[in-house]
Parts: sequence; structure tokens; C-alpha cells
Amino acid sequence: MTQFATAISKADALKYYEDMLLIRRFEERSAQLYGMGLIGGFCHLYIGQEAVVVGIQSVLNPEDAVITAYRDHGHMLACGMDPKGVMAELTGREGGFSKGKGGSMHMFSREKNFYGGHGIVGAQVPLGAGLAFAMKYKQSTALSVSYMGDGAAHQGQVYEAFNMASLWKLPALFIIENNNYAMGTSVARSSSVPDLYVRGAGFGIPSKQVDGMDLFKVREAAAEAVAHIRAGKGPYLLEIKTYRYRGHSMSDPGNYRSKDEVEDMKTNHDPIQMFLATIQKDFNVTEAEIEAIETRVKETMKEVVEFSKSSPEPDVSELYTDILVGE
Repeated sequence: MTQFATAISKADALKYYEDMLLIRRFEERSAQLYGMGLIGGFCHLYIGQEAVVVGIQSVLNPEDAVITAYRDHGHMLACGMDPKGVMAELTGREGGFSKGKGGSMHMFSREKNFYGGHGIVGAQVPLGAGLAFAMKYKQSTALSVSYMGDGAAHQGQVYEAFNMASLWKLPALFIIENNNYAMGTSVARSSSVPDLYVRGAGFGIPSKQVDGMDLFKVREAAAEAVAHIRAGKGPYLLEIKTYRYRGHSMSDPGNYRSKDEVEDMKTNHDPIQMFLATIQKDFNVTEAEIEAIETRVKETMKEVVEFSKSSPEPDVSELYTDILVGE
């Protein structure tokens, strides 16, 4: 048996495969709709990073909170948000999670304890610490998960959040999704210490670096971190080494990396294909089971696209709703 594979059942394995495949197909369709002019504004795709969020989500409870940056579609789907509502938001429709007013980078779901989708680099991290503070204040058993990219790991507000979370032993899991290039500059060129996980040490936060292309390794590390946090020992930091196949956003041609590098990652390190190969071997997953999942995902995506196109655009009156007015 492959290491860690004994920690999950065959049903779990098939679910994780389907979750990752849905994210991949969703993002591929998002790229197509963007190219057709049906999605406006910025759009950041999660293709290649699917094992990170599915692995983390696999050890969380429904009451745990998740907050992330603007590469957020995968996080929403992993949290169980309806993909029709996510895509409708991308296309600016009334049926979207922010009523078509937030777009790709700004949507939320209180029902699923998903607190965004934030467009300001690193701004979600102190908010995530705030969520953890609220949980501790209310004596809740929940924890908060704050995702950030390697670029955000250089932001001062991130370290302020680390300091307060450690000082008050907040139930906070900090995740650095290190896809190596931030917006377009490699970690080697932008970080004096390229191993970003060591930054937790200065605040007394235990930390670990994880292979983000391997769902089993992500899940194992996440389970260890979550156990630490739920035991009341304070925050935990994971640097998850991953890779995005597409550019930083849809407008980025990605000329700062070679085609050979990208193709090598797709061919030899793809998280979905590696996971599939493992569960076929360890759980005797059949071709019929795989085809059933692929068919379900395909049908789901048909419904998603149809809904995102047919849902009406928000009425002009929506310009004046959901606005906080101070006195």
C-alpha cells in the first residue's frame, strides 16, 4: 500500500478524485467562457493546485471557516459551494454568490463558512486571524484556515497576524500555497530565504513544508496541523509547494518560465493523475468507476454553464443593496 493510503477508504478516495476533477473541469470551462467574453474583469485559475485545497478540506469540519485570496474558485468548490452559483458570479449574473456584483475575486458563503475571495494581496490573513479570535472568544471548537500565495508571504500584515495568533494561541491554520512564481517572479529571486515555512519559527508557530502535488501528503500534514490546533496549542503554518499550469491571471502569457518546465509538471507531477494512479493500484478502482465520475462531472459542468448563461443580469437597483452605511 502507498504511504498514507490506509488513512482513507475507497469511497473517500473516489470522492477526492471527483472533487479535484470538478475543480479542473470548472477552471477549464472558466477559461473558455473568459475567452468568449462572457467573464469580465480579472480571473485567476487554480489548474494544477487541486490537491492542496481538496487535501486540506478533507480533514476539516463543516463549522471550520475558510478564507483565501483571489485564486479562489477551487476553494469554493472544495467547501461545497454550488458550482452553478460560482460560475454565475463569474459571468456577472443574479444567481451568483454575490448577486453578480463581486466577480471572480469576491464571493462568499456564510452557509459554507467561506469568507472570501479577497483581491488585496495578503489582506485575508489578518481577517482569518480575526475569525480564529472570534472562535476562541466564543469557546467554539472550530478553527479558521487562511490561504495565501508565496507573494503574499512577504506582506507585513501577514506577520502581524502571525504574531497575534501565536500570542493568543488562536485556532488558526495558515496555508502558504507556494506555486513558485507569485505574479511572475520566482521565489528564488524574491525571497532571501526561499523556504517560506521557516517564517513561522520567529513567532513560535510550528510549521512544515509539504509536497502540494500529492494529496496524501497534504492530507497527512493537514491532519497533524489540525490536531495541534484543536488541542488548544495555537496556530500552525504549512507551506505547500504546488504549481499553476496557467499564467497568474488570464492576461498573463507566463513568459517567465519555460515550456519544458510547464510540460514536465503536467506530464510527471500532475496531482490528479498521480492520485488516480495510486487509488487504481491501492483500491482496485475500475475503469467503470472512473468513467462514472467523469460522466457526472461532465453533466454537472453542462448544468453549470447553462445556468451561468441563463441566469438574468442583476437589476440596476442592486447597486444600492448590500452596502454598509455609517452614521
